[in-house]
Amino acid sequence: MKVKEILPGLLTSLAIALVSQLVAQRVPALGAATIAILLGILLGNTVLRQPQLASGTKFAESKLLEYSVMLLGATMTVQTIGQIGGWGVGFILIQMTVTILGALWLGKRLGFSQSMRLLMAGGNAVCGSSAIASIAPVIEADEDDKGTVITLVNLMGTVLMLTLPWLGTSLFGGQTILKGALIGGTLQSVGQVVAAASMVNQATVQFATIFKIMRIMMLVVVVLIFGRLHQRSLEKEVADEAVVSGNGNGHWLPWYVAGFLILCGLNSLFTLPAFLSVSVHTISSWFEIIALAAIGLRLNLVNFLRAGKRLALYGLGVGMLQVTTALILISFLLKG
Repeated sequence: MKVKEILPGLLTSLAIALVSQLVAQRVPALGAATIAILLGILLGNTVLRQPQLASGTKFAESKLLEYSVMLLGATMTVQTIGQIGGWGVGFILIQMTVTILGALWLGKRLGFSQSMRLLMAGGNAVCGSSAIASIAPVIEADEDDKGTVITLVNLMGTVLMLTLPWLGTSLFGGQTILKGALIGGTLQSVGQVVAAASMVNQATVQFATIFKIMRIMMLVVVVLIFGRLHQRSLEKEVADEAVVSGNGNGHWLPWYVAGFLILCGLNSLFTLPAFLSVSVHTISSWFEIIALAAIGLRLNLVNFLRAGKRLALYGLGVGMLQVTTALILISFLLKG
C-alpha cells in the first residue's frame, strides 16, 4: 500500500481525533475515544464518504489499534496484581468468565455469528476496542463485524460510565475499594474506567485502575483461547484438517500481542523511567483514538441500524449481566 493512498484517510482520522480531544476537555464525562467514534460515524455517513479515504482509514483501523495494544504492555507490571489481593484476583477471573460465557450464549440466542459473539465477549470482558482488535485477526473476523462490535461496546460503555459512579456510591458509600472493583471490573476501556472513577474521587481511580489492569493482563489468555475455539470450529467445517491447522497456527499469537507480553515483562523486571512510561501511554491512547475515528468513518450506519433491535438487546443484555455479576461477587468476595 502506497503512502499516497494512505494519507487522505489517515489525516482525516487524525483530524477527527484532534477535534475529539478538544471536545473531551469540555465534556470529560464522554471521553475522547467515544467522541471520536461517534464523530467518525456522523461524518463518515454524511460528508466524508469519498472512496479515496478508504485505504487510509483501513490502515488506521487495523495497524494503529495493533500498535496501541502493544504499547499498552509498557504501562503495566505483573506486580500490580498483588495490590488487589487474592480475593480481588478471584473477583476479576470469575467476572470475566461469566461475561464471556454469557455473551457467547446470548449472542447465539439472538442469532449472531460466532465471530460477532467472540468479539463481543472479549471486548466486554477484557478491554473494549483493544481486545477486539487483538481477537479479530485470530478468529479471522469480518471488518464489518469488528466495526459494529467496537461501536456497540463503546456506546454501551458510555452508558455504564455515566451510571456506575452513581450506583457505586449509592450501594457502597465510602468503601473505596468496592466502588473501584465495580467500575474497574465492569467498564470496557481504560479511558471509561478513569473517567467514571474520577466522578467519585481520586482514591477510587487508583483502585479501579488496578482492577482494570488485571483484566487487561488476561488479554493474551483470552486471545489464545478464542483462537483455539475458532480453529476447532474450522476443523468441523472443513474436511482437510491439516490445511485448517496450518492456517490457524499462523494466527496463534499476533506480533502485537507478543510485543505486549515482552513490554509488560520488561516493565515488571526493570523500572522504566517515568517520562518513558508517560510517553508510551500517551502514544498508545492517541493511536487508539485515531483508530476509533477511522472505525467510525468506515461504519455503514444503515447496516448498523438495520440490526439495531438485536444489537441493542445484545448490548443491554451483556451490560446488565456484567453489572449484576459484579455486584453479587463484590458482596460475597470483597464486601464480606
